[in-house]
Amino acid sequence: MEMRTQVAAAQALQLQRYKNLSISWNSELSGAALRRFARLGAEEAEMLHHILETLGLSMRAHDRIIKLSRTIADLDGASKITSAHLAEAVQYRNLDRQVLVEE
Repeated sequence: MEMRTQVAAAQALQLQRYKNLSISWNSELSGAALRRFARLGAEEAEMLHHILETLGLSMRAHDRIIKLSRTIADLDGASKITSAHLAEAVQYRNLDRQVLVEE
């Protein structure tokens, strides 16, 4: 599937998912909405916990990784966040950290 088509589908999915809320996008998730719409399975939660401890990341990073994972899952057409989605989000997070250090 072409990337533009994937993005359009993910945007439509998010608009539909949050239609009864005051948000429109995964990036706006916080608190109870984050736990409700970007729920992790036991395996994924354990993986994220291990990553946070290993890399010394904050709870803010935790939430950002989960939101990004939800978006990656949406782009993938997946209803649940998988360990592959989490791993990809962490890679992007590490790229962000490297760019900030280099600047």
